[in-house]
Amino acid sequence: MQRPVRLSYEPPQPLHSLPHVPGEPGIWVLLFGDLAIFSLLFVVYLHHRARNPALFSAAQEGLDRTFGFVNTLILLTASLLVALGAKALRDSRIRHMASSFAAAGASVGLAFVVIKAIEYHRILSAGTTPSTNEFYMYYFVLTGLHLAHVIVGLIVLVVISRLVAHPTSSPARISFFEGGACFFHLVDLLWILIFPLIYLVRAE
Repeated sequence: MQRPVRLSYEPPQPLHSLPHVPGEPGIWVLLFGDLAIFSLLFVVYLHHRARNPALFSAAQEGLDRTFGFVNTLILLTASLLVALGAKALRDSRIRHMASSFAAAGASVGLAFVVIKAIEYHRILSAGTTPSTNEFYMYYFVLTGLHLAHVIVGLIVLVVISRLVAHPTSSPARISFFEGGACFFHLVDLLWILIFPLIYLVRAE
């Protein structure tokens, strides 16, 4: 006589215990696409730098690293504030602080734009333009594209800070906030790559 077969049943894993992926899937397509474009630009920059290392090294001497260091600290601080906002949003006890964190991140990030404008003015006033040489062409292209991303990121931070200003934010608004935060973190990551590439690492 055969023994009855016992089927074991494991209940589905609750959603709250699953790994949480911030934002909507679409935002990750945008982020990875953006990162791929910048990665391609980095490769092209390194290729041309390898072909003419003396020119690139000499041109780098015309940059003030202080601007780069200060802007790095600014973006890291702004990104930290945004991360604190995203964390606060999922804690009902401090959810009301999420909007303030995002707004503070936008305010700090605005200093990046101001300092970059001062740096551009200083370089252009010295008679250096994108057509001066290959290095400055890439300098203005890479930092200009990144500056555009910073400005978009600041606008996004202002929008999401207003969206979650209400103490009972909906899941959709929380997801939108997280997506905006991820975009700003990408902006921070790109600068962490651009800063040493343009300002610090010498071709020789």
